Amino acid sequence: MRAPRGPTRYLPDGSAMRNRLLALLSKRDYERVVEHLRLKRVVTGDTIHADGSRITEVYFPNGGVFSVTNQMRDGALVEVATIGREGMLGVGAFFGDRTAAGRTFQQVPNGPLLTMTVARFIKETAAPGPFRDVIGAYAQANLLQIMQSAACNALHDVQQRCCRRLLQTHDRVDDDEFALKQEFLAVMLGVHRPTVTVVLRALQRDGLISTRYGRIRILHRKRLEAAACECHEVIRDHYARLGL
Repeated sequence: MRAPRGPTRYLPDGSAMRNRLLALLSKRDYERVVEHLRLKRVVTGDTIHADGSRITEVYFPNGGVFSVTNQMRDGALVEVATIGREGMLGVGAFFGDRTAAGRTFQQVPNGPLLTMTVARFIKETAAPGPFRDVIGAYAQANLLQIMQSAACNALHDVQQRCCRRLLQTHDRVDDDEFALKQEFLAVMLGVHRPTVTVVLRALQRDGLISTRYGRIRILHRKRLEAAACECHEVIRDHYARLGL
């Protein structure tokens, strides 16, 4: 899910546009849509959509990693979806659902969010056209990713799943090193933080990564891919098949 190649487009503030969905639009469609986008700066841990809240804006990440989580009655928190510049936050609005399901927050900083009001988003996607087609394809890809992740969590061991998550994060940022707190990685994997510490130490000992003070550096991506389960490649193939 690396950023697509092609002519660089720019945001109103002059920065490069890296969101994959917006990059797929024609020049005319992009120029129309970008008029209704605003830049929003967020920091790690910021809540984008609160569980059960009314969605008033949808978001297109221009970098970074965002997590959608569900909280159980006993307070346990588990991630149900991870989203970066390949997608959008609030895709439920595409289907007419304006209530946030789960809490969405930033895990890994790496760029601003592009925001659009729900009213404008619904208007833009109501009529047949390229923007609606791109959002529809992403909604399908997102569903397939969630399905694959559910199978992965049930069948693959924690080290394989950790390697997959690190690869997906690497796909979504522009550097081999990124900030990722162990507490967030524990939520991603559905395990306790001490388990994450053990897994990261093993990967570091084997020379795949280095980790220090909440930052992780990918040292050997090919070996990390070999250590991961099949799900990273399967999800990547889903996106490619759908033209994303």
